[in-house]
Amino acid sequence: MNTLILSKNRSLSKSRPYEWTMQLLGSMWFMLLALCVAIRVGSFADPWPSLLSSFCLAIFYMLLALLILTRSPAKAHADGIMPRIAAFVGSYMPWTISFFGKTDEALPNLLSTGCVLIGLVMMLVTIRHLGRSFSLVPQARSVVQTGPYRWIKHPLYFAEEIVIVGVVLQYLTPVTVLVLVLHIGVQVCRILYEEDLLRRTCPEYSSYEASRWRLVPYVW
Repeated sequence: MNTLILSKNRSLSKSRPYEWTMQLLGSMWFMLLALCVAIRVGSFADPWPSLLSSFCLAIFYMLLALLILTRSPAKAHADGIMPRIAAFVGSYMPWTISFFGKTDEALPNLLSTGCVLIGLVMMLVTIRHLGRSFSLVPQARSVVQTGPYRWIKHPLYFAEEIVIVGVVLQYLTPVTVLVLVLHIGVQVCRILYEEDLLRRTCPEYSSYEASRWRLVPYVW
């Protein structure tokens, strides 16, 4: 019975209607966040450092929504429910920080702007080489080895963490710092799930991963 259910889930996960539904739902979340931030920016009620950091964050949310909508079909999906839970939590949990109370202090907001801009530029450079292979749950499309992928295996995760640090600086409390720590732990799990899938699906991945760092050169 379990084998039959798993087989049906695999068939469903590979169907185009399922893929389109997941793309639409995933992008709508980030569009909602972008709208909420845009409304705050449009009110001009906050000091300019706060408005600047919020504006950069709204652009980042719209970019994520666009990436989800335009990604290409996957060759394979990770088995089991845990990779999907990790992907869901890792993708959406940190952005709930935007619903916490925002600081109006200039320094944290300026630092936040710097982090968001750096992460945004890194993401754009990475996407230039990644193309439409972007995904949230562990999926296999192709092994990209150009651009930042020449040095680390997961530059998009690295760029995302920089942006999230910027978001935490906007909403700096012990709770948001805890969310950041939990998110990093979940992202590590996502990386391991993704690597396992690529290792089993793409023969060229084993030789590629042997000569690259995962996230931070000379650290991990």
